[in-house]
Amino acid sequence: MHKKMKKALIIFFTLFSLINTYGQEKSLPNVEVKTLKGKTFNIKNLDNDGNPMVMSFWATWCKPCKAELNTIAEEYDDWVDETGVKLVAISIDDARSSTRVEPYINAQGWEYMVLLDPNGDCKRAMNVNNVPHTFLINGSGKIVWDHNNYSPGDEEELYEELLKISK
Repeated sequence: MHKKMKKALIIFFTLFSLINTYGQEKSLPNVEVKTLKGKTFNIKNLDNDGNPMVMSFWATWCKPCKAELNTIAEEYDDWVDETGVKLVAISIDDARSSTRVEPYINAQGWEYMVLLDPNGDCKRAMNVNNVPHTFLINGSGKIVWDHNNYSPGDEEELYEELLKISK
């Protein structure tokens, strides 16, 4: 009977833990990345004056990543006007390929904040296993939605989610 009780308690606490964390919004982790100028920046300090943010993990070698960010770039000014959103693109390029990031974004004319995660610390902290991986963060700094991979039209789903949380 003692083993059955122990097993029942383990099941109860496991279920309680899952139920308790389900639906809870996560905050940005306390992890450092680099700016394009090489300065250290903690993503916990990202802020958009109470407006939502989109955080997109990408790489210069990832065609779907570039397609997603280039597609969003076409609508970005309208999104900013309508929702006040700020997009933060975090490159997971390693030390060798990170030299390609700035020339690429300059050629594309992206108006996003671009940060570098050459050691993968931020990627690991946010459980990003492959790119593109996009997160929507509300005005309180809580992650409220995320999406992995990219197919044309996915930006519309992101936009709809963005409208739901904008002021």
